[in-house]
Formats: sequence, C-alpha cells, structure tokens
Amino acid sequence: MSDVARYLLGLDAGNTVIKAVLFDLTGKQIAMSAMDGQSSRPAPGYVERDLDELWSNARRVIRECLEQSGIAADQIAAIGCAGHGNGLYLIDAAGDALLGVQSLDTRAADLAAELAGQGDALHAISLQKPWPAQTPTLLAWVKRHRPQIYARAATVLMSKDFINFRLTGERTGDISDMSGAGFLRMPECRYDDQLMALYGLEDAISILPRLVAPSDIAGRVSAKAAAETGLAQGTPVIGGYFDVVSSALGAGSVRAGSASIIAGSWGINQVFSQEPAINPDVFMVAGFGPGRFVNIESSATSAANLEWYVREFPERGGHHDDPFGYCNSLIAKLAPADDDPFYHPFLYGSGQGAEFRAGFYGIAGWHQEAHLLRALFEGVMFEHRRHIGVLQGAGLALAEATLAGGGSRSPVWPQMFADGLNLLVTVATARETGALGAAIGAGVGVGLFADYEAGAAAMTSAAARYTPDPEMVAHYDKRYRRYLDLTARMRGFWSGA
Repeated sequence: MSDVARYLLGLDAGNTVIKAVLFDLTGKQIAMSAMDGQSSRPAPGYVERDLDELWSNARRVIRECLEQSGIAADQIAAIGCAGHGNGLYLIDAAGDALLGVQSLDTRAADLAAELAGQGDALHAISLQKPWPAQTPTLLAWVKRHRPQIYARAATVLMSKDFINFRLTGERTGDISDMSGAGFLRMPECRYDDQLMALYGLEDAISILPRLVAPSDIAGRVSAKAAAETGLAQGTPVIGGYFDVVSSALGAGSVRAGSASIIAGSWGINQVFSQEPAINPDVFMVAGFGPGRFVNIESSATSAANLEWYVREFPERGGHHDDPFGYCNSLIAKLAPADDDPFYHPFLYGSGQGAEFRAGFYGIAGWHQEAHLLRALFEGVMFEHRRHIGVLQGAGLALAEATLAGGGSRSPVWPQMFADGLNLLVTVATARETGALGAAIGAGVGVGLFADYEAGAAAMTSAAARYTPDPEMVAHYDKRYRRYLDLTARMRGFWSGA
C-alpha cells in the first residue's frame, strides 16, 4: 500500500441507490458515484431485488468513483460499507444468490402478528419485538412458505454483507446490523439458541454469518473483486454498519447523550448510550461496540410528506424550477400564529397504527399555501418530537442533536427542530453521512484513528448550529399538546369505530 497518501472509501447501499464515496482523512469528499437499482414486486406486499444487479451496480460505482478521483487504488487505506437494515439476503454454499428481500416488504405481516404472542419473550432477549420486514421474521416466513429455498440457504446476510462477501469472499455480519435485526442477545451482542427457538429457527444457527464488530477487518479485497472494481487486491474491508448508525457517525454523533435525527423519507430518531434502553416502547436497540448502543425510534412520517406535496402540487406541470426552494421561501416569509392549521404526517401510516391517515385541520378562508406548508413542516417535526419523547421516557438523557437527511438542507426546518425539541441542533457539513460514517469506521479499523470520537473529530464538521428561541419553544409546546390531542381524537375516525 502506498505511503504517499491515505484515503478511505465509504459505500452506502440503500433499498434502491448504492453510492461509493472517496474521502481524505479530513472528511473532504474527493469523488462520488451513485446508481439507482431496480426493485421488483412479484406479489402484493413483496419487495425484492436482484442481488446480481446489486453487485453489478456496486462494481460500477466503485470503478467510477476511482476513475473520477484520479488516485491510485493502493492509496485507499480501507473500505467500509453501510447498508439498509433488516430485509433478507440469502446465498447458497457456492455463494450464488437465492433471495433478496428489501426492508419495505410486508409479506410476513401475518407471521409477525403470530409471533407477537412471543413478543415479550423476544424483547426480553433481543430488545425488539417481531415486525414484518425484520430479518428473522422473514427467515421464518421463508422456512414455512419457501422450504426449497430455505433448504438451499447456506448464509443469511444483510444488504451490505452481501457486498462485503463479493468484495472479500468472507461471510460476515456485523453486530450493529444483526442486533438491529433482532438476531442477537442484548446487551451481550451475541447469537443465542433460545432466541432462535422463539422465532422457530432452531436449525438456522448454522447459517448465520460469522459475527464481527463493525470496525473489525472482516476480510480483504480478493483478486477477482479487484479485477472487477479497480480496487487494489488486499485492501482491508471492515464489517460495516447498519446505515442509521453509520449516518449518525458521519453527522458527528457518537457520544452517549447525543441524538441523531434523520429527516428523510423515513424519520429516524436515535439516542446514543453506554447501556441499552430496556423498554418495550422503544422500537429497537442496536449495539456497535463495548458500551456503545443506539436506541432507535422511527416511522415513515418525515420528509416523504414534503416529497409528496412537491410532486403533486408545485412540481405538477413544471411550474417551478426549484420546487423545494419555493416551498421553503413561502414558509420563511410567514410568521407563525396560534391559529395556524395542523397537519398529520401519516401519508404512509404510522407505527401507532396502519390505519392512521394524513390530513390538514383548522383551515380558514384567510389561510394560504404558506400556512399549509408551515403546518406540514411542523407536523413532521412533531412526529420526530413524539419519537424523541418515547426515547426520553425510556430514561435516555439528551444533551444535543444532529440533524441529517434531506430535511437538514432546508433553511427553515433545522430552526423549527431546535425550537420544537428545545435542543441545540447541529447540521453536518457532509451530505453523504452514511458513506462518511462507514469510512470513519474503516479508519478506526486500520488504526488511522484511535476510536470513533477521534475519527469523527477529524472527519466531520458542522455547517450550522441552531439555538432554541425561548418564545418559539413556548409556541411549539402549546401547539404540540393540541397536536397530540387531535391525534387521539382522530383515532376512532381512522379506525372506523
């Protein structure tokens, strides 16, 4: 490996897009390539991907990123990959793909409801209850409904583990992804026979991958992968990360008591702690090292609401060259008022109930589009606040928060989050926080940084900080109470009771 310069390659494999991003050791982005993948829906509720296409896309973005950078491949010190959590990726003994199920899949909804009878016992071990796209729930579904595939399965992988396998030939799973999937005894972060038996998967221990810490070197780039990607043979590849952990790390959050909020298509709300929250109200807990846990509350109630609004209204007919900028500019000109409308951001349901629906309330004749947009932005923030409240109710202390995702690039939302949460909110400079977090972990894995704190200090920075305005804190406190009351009153309507 060259001693002239050192770079770190971060990969980020989402449900559709895969990215390869090259960073220097200060966190400066040197080059980036991204590519959309295709999902298939072979039956209602099924969301699958072609794993050979996933690897083909990964090869392409890695090669394109290297070509853009102009650096020699042997100047890359290490590679880290982050990927969406849960779903199910199965390969056979030869390493050929058997099945790729994405985390948007709901085929196992009935089985998750059946396993809910074991929910308390499952939570007592894994700090998670069964849900449809959870990896062990999906594996139990395959065992019951696709026994021919189950019989051929040699290894259960997560999305980023499949890419690591193609890069190195090693079948590994990292503790952040496997704990986030409900596969591990917590807080020990290890496999457990009793846990697998509760899922009805006593015979599946043998097909679980070798467990590694995220920053451990899981393998090295093989000669075959080097020829396919342009990487240097022997380059270290770390275990990698559940992407929500990686995104938080890339935004600069890692210390106990810090919160990471991701305002993207999904709303992700995380609080770091030295001990996991043991509370059935918390959606999931993931561990990523000794004394390092992230407690997670999430739902599809975030910026996807604005994406829908833009698509259906400002963007229709091409009336605005910058529709998101148009929406933000309208809100920025509007002073908030007590009689502003309310909005429920439940276009895609809620973890509180699949029957929840979105809606505007309290619209009067003097209200304009700006009022509706302010209500939408506020409603999204209130759902993040509700999730954060669940985490606080579980005994997790918050001292600060970082905001990432598309919502963090709004000139309006970050201050609204600071006021609504009554917290100092920091927006990171980096946009590709998932890839950056994976690159930081790679640096830790090969000894370029002593620990995550040192890596984050070296490679992340704040683009802006937002301090709560006491007057607006009081305004949002009052409106949040009314928002929760409105939600409670609408439950009967949504359920048809």
